Amino acid sequence: MTSSIRLGINPLTWSNDDLPSLGAENSLEQCLREARAAGYVGVELGHKFPRDPAALRAALQPHGLALVSGWYSARLLEREADAEFAAMQPHLELLAALGSDVVVVAEVTQCTHGDRRARQSRRPYMPAGRWPLFGERLTRLAELMQRRGLRLAYHHHMGTVVQSTDDVERLLQSSGEAVGLLLDTGHLRFAGGDPVDVATRHARRVVHVHCKDVRPDVLADVRNRDTSFLDAVLEGVFTVPGDGSVDYDAVLAPLAAAGYRGWLVVEAEQDPAVAHPMTYASLGHRHLAAVAARCFA
Repeated sequence: MTSSIRLGINPLTWSNDDLPSLGAENSLEQCLREARAAGYVGVELGHKFPRDPAALRAALQPHGLALVSGWYSARLLEREADAEFAAMQPHLELLAALGSDVVVVAEVTQCTHGDRRARQSRRPYMPAGRWPLFGERLTRLAELMQRRGLRLAYHHHMGTVVQSTDDVERLLQSSGEAVGLLLDTGHLRFAGGDPVDVATRHARRVVHVHCKDVRPDVLADVRNRDTSFLDAVLEGVFTVPGDGSVDYDAVLAPLAAAGYRGWLVVEAEQDPAVAHPMTYASLGHRHLAAVAARCFA
């Protein structure tokens, strides 16, 4: 594995942003301490992280952890790109101050992933006629961010207007090269897609990777019962790399061939009372580090 590939983790392993009762008992200090002990060199933002740059730096530095990135909820179906860019300034300033160069962005207009009452089948769809406007606004936003030295990484996500492989295709077709793709292996598999196929065909647009694995038996069950996204999480649909059905060698090989440089982030929403955080963080790191060493040698 080259020095241009770094392994990070999302704090969802310890506490959940969409369902804060999950992991409410786990402190930020525990998250950071165990993330470093498991071998990670960076973390993404979570709801327990301070949003003041000095305070966040003071929290991360004792553990030798970098700030990888952080999620931003966009509403480009409701407002112009320039208005969105103005609204996200505090977030961009925080990331830039801590040395991040990639920003996770997802459109959340009418999203359902945070609502336990909303079944998967009720997720929002992008009206066909809205794709060109959405792509135009997203491209403009990405170009504005590039001027600040930040790359937009669009996160396809369950329960949003960009969920399926077809949605990802329309997103990339509708937007310019400034818009990068965050490849989330778990969300794509949950949505019925093939992360290997998307990685192979769109490797040069991938600017960030979330490495989430899927338990196929749980996935089949929650799909059959059309549960909510959060209930699927509670039932254990996601896990860390090496504990599910995603072939990470096959996913990462085309990215390596295309010259991918950046972060590989373990992100696995689970109930920490059931899936012991340190155990799963360590398992994910061991597996991903071994695969990355093979693919990015």
